[in-house]
Amino acid sequence: MPIIEVKGLSKSFEPGVFALKAVSLNLSRSQILGILGPNGAGKTTLIHLLLGLITPTEGEILIFGEKLSDSRGISTRTRARILGRMNFASNYVSLPLGLTLRENLMVYALMYGVAEPRNRCDRVLKMFELYELKDKRAKTLSSGQMMRLCLAKALINEPELLLLDEPTAGLDPEIARKARQLLMTLSRQKGLSVIYTSHNLWEMQEVSDRVLFLKKGEVVLEGAGRELLGSYEARSLEELFFKVIEGKK
Repeated sequence: MPIIEVKGLSKSFEPGVFALKAVSLNLSRSQILGILGPNGAGKTTLIHLLLGLITPTEGEILIFGEKLSDSRGISTRTRARILGRMNFASNYVSLPLGLTLRENLMVYALMYGVAEPRNRCDRVLKMFELYELKDKRAKTLSSGQMMRLCLAKALINEPELLLLDEPTAGLDPEIARKARQLLMTLSRQKGLSVIYTSHNLWEMQEVSDRVLFLKKGEVVLEGAGRELLGSYEARSLEELFFKVIEGKK
């Protein structure tokens, strides 16, 4: 059973104007799916739909075999059950600035009912080399440190599904490399499934098992990265990306 099934998903914020149009996709256990597209392609709208933050205009979303939402609305009880098994991080979302790093993580650990929450908070802080800053307030962090804290929060409940919206933007190259390696390790060893957006095409090529290209809200290409590169005679995802957005594929 797929972790995520999206069927004919469309979202319109005003009549006749679609941020997403007839998008369908599946995500299997242990798979990392990269979502690519230029600004305004619908990547963040798709993430918000998968989080149940907005309701589809058409289509339906199933996560862990349960219907999260369709055009008739979102089931609050089902959404809570699904969200308890997943998590999210974004370069565009920060955590409460007045709390310390450990306090921030403790809030989420308690919210998710994490066993031994203090120990779990310390472990994820160490994963992202933030432990020495645990008693500092979040408002003192640099943008890169804040993104690392958001990634630590996203792993606090040991999720089965992770949604990441440009998660390494602002990270220095070494920390970004370690974050990518951690995601790939968790995918292989723990069965973590990931949907991942990024403008770093080299990074996407390294991390993703499959990629999906969005253009003006529609899926224009989807498949395993290496197969797509071979099919379209591209040497890299970057070259393929420009072929797609320029309409040459």
